[in-house]
Amino acid sequence: MSVEQYRELSWLPRPPEDFSPRCKGLATTGLDLGKQIRFLATHALNEQQLSRLGRAIVSIRKQGQSLQPLTPFRLGLIGNGTLDLIVPVLIATAARHGFSLECITGAYDQFLQDALQSDSPLNTARPDAVLVALDHRGLALQPTPGNEQAAVQSVNAAIDLLDSIRSAISQNSSAVCILQTIAAPPEGLFGSFDRALTGTARNIVDQFNRRISQSVLQSSDLLLDVAGIAETVGLADWHSPAQWNLAKLPFSDTFVPLYAEHVCRIIGAMRGKSRRCLILDLDNTVWGGVIGDDGLEGIQIAQGDATGEAFLSVQELALALRARGIVLAVSSKNNDEVARRPFREHPDMLLKEDHIAIFQANWDDKATNIRAIAKELALGLESMVFLDDNPVERGLVRQETPEVAVPELDSDPAGYARTLSAAGYFEAISFSEEDRSRAGMYQANARRLSLQGQTSDLQSYLQSLEMRIIFGSFDRTTRSRVTQLINKSNQFNLTTNRYTDTQVERAELDPSVMTLHARLLDKFGDNGIICVVVCRPSRPHWWTIDTWLMSCRVLGRDVEKAVLAEILLLARAAGISNLEGVFIPTERNEMVREHYKKLGFTLVSEEINGSTRWQLGVDVELGELPMTVARDYPHLELA
Repeated sequence: MSVEQYRELSWLPRPPEDFSPRCKGLATTGLDLGKQIRFLATHALNEQQLSRLGRAIVSIRKQGQSLQPLTPFRLGLIGNGTLDLIVPVLIATAARHGFSLECITGAYDQFLQDALQSDSPLNTARPDAVLVALDHRGLALQPTPGNEQAAVQSVNAAIDLLDSIRSAISQNSSAVCILQTIAAPPEGLFGSFDRALTGTARNIVDQFNRRISQSVLQSSDLLLDVAGIAETVGLADWHSPAQWNLAKLPFSDTFVPLYAEHVCRIIGAMRGKSRRCLILDLDNTVWGGVIGDDGLEGIQIAQGDATGEAFLSVQELALALRARGIVLAVSSKNNDEVARRPFREHPDMLLKEDHIAIFQANWDDKATNIRAIAKELALGLESMVFLDDNPVERGLVRQETPEVAVPELDSDPAGYARTLSAAGYFEAISFSEEDRSRAGMYQANARRLSLQGQTSDLQSYLQSLEMRIIFGSFDRTTRSRVTQLINKSNQFNLTTNRYTDTQVERAELDPSVMTLHARLLDKFGDNGIICVVVCRPSRPHWWTIDTWLMSCRVLGRDVEKAVLAEILLLARAAGISNLEGVFIPTERNEMVREHYKKLGFTLVSEEINGSTRWQLGVDVELGELPMTVARDYPHLELA
């Protein structure tokens, strides 16, 4: 990919020819505004087009019109450059990722005051996250060539400034901070020696970027790697002295769409919108040629052949993604036996059948196959990415399943892997051992579902799984996974309350709050942490279930009954006599509307918006469970 392809977001399809009139007419269309806005936003729009769409979204929101199914998100922006020009682009880009974004910008170059004053507009707005957009000018990193002590002091002062900002924002608004690395200047005083010599601008920037990256790993704040973005497109192109001098733009305005895209990927990852499954076409995507026509010897995947190595790079990337937890699937128009043959017999194939969770090779259309793959994996279509060299197939999938991400590919396979990487569908804000094993978990779940299809007796099937559920309270080791689940679970989530890592820690340390997580194991493997519950005291001897969410992978296995049994056990131990359950409907959680009813709760009230309240006495008995139970509560004794 060239610089122009990054600048133009070339993995996205080109905008419709009538983009401008469609954008202008949004306010008068009325129906499905959110869907229409997202459709327009999912194209490769330039800065002017994004700004136009962003202003239209703001105007529509001021009129009080609904933007559903876009999810509201409030972003604070503080920094030392002109940020107002970026705001409309951010708002339009957020729609591409499924968000109705509201931005609260601080005063120009008043970032410290905005953070420290508890009654500043930034803090009183209670944003979900704050983008701290500081560069080397705002952090006052002064080059001192050859003076190690002065260089260390300069970096320490910059880190201390950021620590003051992030601490104040956390205390005053409980928001997560998105911190930036710094793009190094393209020019140096000593040439190649700049990077090695202590105190040069390049050396100081490298030190700062290492420090800030390490600090983010040890906190709940997030990292926007501006240095990485700038190095990808070229430092000389990223920096624009003329635009800084003229308008205090921190980088060239031609890269505002790319910058906004990276910011919104992080917001998406915060809310669990990163993709989790890569679906691969085969012919001319995973290998060169058509296996049905060219045969095993005729397809191109050999080392030493330029075309073959291009396709091998796709396979290498797919394997690397699987190693970090992305599920792989195949959707190919082929006879099944023919499509599987290269996986089994070709000596140069890197991908093997064991790497593929779901293998769909038939003559059905790709959209139908993708729906079947999503159902078999118990994942939503919004978790899917589909890679196919054929523009007709790409267009069909975009039309029939618009939730699926489909990167645009050009005619040269050498760029396929880089395009898939550049599209950023699999953005992460953390990485755990459980993330690493997630692909295997989904693959094992597909085997469970296959076994279920062979068994007519549900109880016999559940017993055959040899399930073991392990309960524990929140702690330091599980906090990251708990936060991740809270922010990405949508379907089996009764209230959809979202909490940051810091807020999860506060619940964990509050003796009046009951926190619970559950891990499920069976004969196919470890499903990991699949359930999170938070109960808070609402009146004497009452708990209100503030949060109850579960992974859809474990539905239909009586896990919810086991979780309720554990809540009741803990409630009795704490002297609680009654539970109150709350259901708050969203676009995505209709599946749990009757959850409390099925578990024996009594309906107490129902609001006009569909919210319901339920109650249950803690003395109820739930009967035998098809699993063994283990507990890990270091500071709690249960009778």
